[in-house]
Amino acid sequence: MPHNLKIASRWLTPGMGVKRWLLLLFIGITILALGFGLFLRDIYGATGYPDWVRLLALQSLPRWFRAMIFGGMGIGVILFSFFKLNQTLLYAILPPQTDAAELAEMLHRARQRSKGPKVVTIGGGTGMSVLLRGLKKHTDNITAIVTVADDGGSSGRLRRSLGVLPPGDFRNCIAALADDDALTTQLFQYRFSKRNNNKNGQIAEDDGLAGHSFGNIFITTMAAVTGSFERALAESSKVLAIRGQIIPSALQDVTLYADVLTTAGTEMRVSGESAIPHARAPIERVYLEPDSPPAYPGAVRAILNANLIVLGPGSLYTSLLPNLLVPEIAQAVRVSQAPKIYIANVATQQGETENYTLSKHIRALEKHVGSNFFTHILANNKLRHPSQSNLFNLINPEITDTMPYRLVQADVIDTDRPWRHNSDKLAAQLIKWFQNKGQGSAGS
Repeated sequence: MPHNLKIASRWLTPGMGVKRWLLLLFIGITILALGFGLFLRDIYGATGYPDWVRLLALQSLPRWFRAMIFGGMGIGVILFSFFKLNQTLLYAILPPQTDAAELAEMLHRARQRSKGPKVVTIGGGTGMSVLLRGLKKHTDNITAIVTVADDGGSSGRLRRSLGVLPPGDFRNCIAALADDDALTTQLFQYRFSKRNNNKNGQIAEDDGLAGHSFGNIFITTMAAVTGSFERALAESSKVLAIRGQIIPSALQDVTLYADVLTTAGTEMRVSGESAIPHARAPIERVYLEPDSPPAYPGAVRAILNANLIVLGPGSLYTSLLPNLLVPEIAQAVRVSQAPKIYIANVATQQGETENYTLSKHIRALEKHVGSNFFTHILANNKLRHPSQSNLFNLINPEITDTMPYRLVQADVIDTDRPWRHNSDKLAAQLIKWFQNKGQGSAGS
């Protein structure tokens, strides 16, 4: 197909929202031409036309032939002027040297994403940002519900010193959903160098900016300026022109606790999300204090309006469950009629899920939120031992026959880091499953 025809076919693709306006433009011009023709005819009846006008009007030719000539010329002039006008108007916002084909493709992708499903993702940490980075290519209707239990690193220091909700996981999600502005995203993720460490190798609380990321400080500052953390997230999201929205599961300051088993067989209480993996002891249960914090209303609303609800991937005890320990969040997920899928981690996590099978992950979820909380499980089926095999074990995509879940298996692994998901693979498999309405059978 010639290049120009290929461009035209893209512009006229169903759903682009172009053909209807071109038709309306043509009708308007036709009405205008009809009115102008009637005006000229009235003048002609009164005074007649000079000979040179008759020559320009090609009156020596048949009327049908003249109509074709002038019609074709008119359409050509209209399309050319329409194209140049749009090129002039879009000059300020399009990248330099953007041609008609690129513009048509950009518009097509934007229209497709705007019509994408309303997807709600629940989690936090690195796993959430990996999923969002791929998901934004398929839909703009994304709501990421993020845990507020983080108390480590830069987020923990800001939380303790300023009393704000931890911004770190939110910053990662904002950067993941940002439009393709690499420099701005790098700025948001920039972390100030660690210069003045204490004798234990940890950053002292009074070390100024050392260890903080620019995005964390930006969100914290925005919270002070706007007066609320949720407004700070919205305004920060505008800076990077993100596709979707990122909201907290709760606005109350909460602390995550865990009951773990010691080597002596007794239970020990561990306080703080960052301390739980370092306990290096089997986790019996996790819980929040204060207990039963109220959910952020926007999170509940998003879950109830969702077309698809996704749990994970991410740290089982410190990223996923803290969201579901907010009773209204768990209840909203349970009553939602949308398909619900749990994305299993590719590998076990040191300090949290060492030696866990896929079934044991699910049993831990059921222990905290009850059975039948979701209907499907998406698990990686391309097993490859990572270089850090002493730190990670890849999880086999198998569940026991007694579990009432449909297992969806696919290659979603990152070949360079085979203990993690690949953003594009994961999002593509998730959307493919959703479009098939989750009809795959167990083991499919």
